[in-house]
Amino acid sequence: MRPLLWAACSQLLPRGAGLCAPKLAVTTVVSASHHSLQPQPLLATSSSPASASAGFLQSLVPGSRAPSCWSSGFNVPPSAQFVARPVGVCSMMKLPMQASAAGLDVAFVGVPLDTGTSNRPGARFGPRQIRAESAMLRRYNSSTGAAPFDSLRVADIGDVNSYQDIVASGCVPLTLGKDRTNVATVSGAGTVPWDWCTWMLTPTPETGLWGRKIYHGSTFRRCVDEGLLDCGRVVQIGIRGSSYEPNPYKYCREQGFRVVPAEECWMKSLEPLMREVRAQLGDKPMYITGLTPAQALEIIRGCKGLNIVGCDLVEVAPMYDVSGNTALLGANLLFEMLCVLPGVKTM
Repeated sequence: MRPLLWAACSQLLPRGAGLCAPKLAVTTVVSASHHSLQPQPLLATSSSPASASAGFLQSLVPGSRAPSCWSSGFNVPPSAQFVARPVGVCSMMKLPMQASAAGLDVAFVGVPLDTGTSNRPGARFGPRQIRAESAMLRRYNSSTGAAPFDSLRVADIGDVNSYQDIVASGCVPLTLGKDRTNVATVSGAGTVPWDWCTWMLTPTPETGLWGRKIYHGSTFRRCVDEGLLDCGRVVQIGIRGSSYEPNPYKYCREQGFRVVPAEECWMKSLEPLMREVRAQLGDKPMYITGLTPAQALEIIRGCKGLNIVGCDLVEVAPMYDVSGNTALLGANLLFEMLCVLPGVKTM
């Protein structure tokens, strides 16, 4: 237990110290006579063959070596086999925290905002809960073979108000959301939104809601108004539910959106649809957004190979889901988005 406790507590240290150092390894030794834990001097870099092949936090027995990364230059989520999930700073997948996107390929970023909500607020607490539940995630995607942490440098940069610096750095933002008021955080990118709720994606009348033109149900209408979307490359998948008008999708289709109702998704694989979507979107920048149900995995995985410049997962409101299942689903879907980004290697 003492070696495990030392490993766990070391996760609370600054990034440059102990087990969290990006290129250093630490050995822990238990004294059999006094049962005391003695941290030993740094022995090897994670780029050395011995430590790289050993893997992250191998069994903490006398003389064992515990490199902080599998390969030099990449951040890697700690294994729950050796570091207890509740331990340490509550970052996305327990990755290192970083003050900015500088030097990163991908940044997890929270937007604790729900000021555009028309009914029940609470999404402002979504990023915090998603981070907490993300401790359940692991390094590899065994279904697709994706190994994002062997391919891209990823960190959690906390909560921010602006994406200008992130986009300027060339880093891909993966957003832990907010409500839907400002979905298109990457201006001008093609968008693949999906949801099972009609009101989320159906643009509201010009007057908006209660005379307000900007709220979380008017996102795409406002994006069209401001010329932010390449409308011929917008795809809405899984639309369903009741509506205020006889033909609620008329406006979307008039703009050139491809609208796929939920009925067209039932009892079938979405892989054929996603082949068509990939052909429609081409190699131009595209953005993934939306809160998704079970078939989300097919949709996200179907985006592999596209020029993805950003993704988000929105409208997680923890107080209405005390089990945490919604936030856990959100964390898993963000991981799936990470796995289909350009440059991700497969095992």
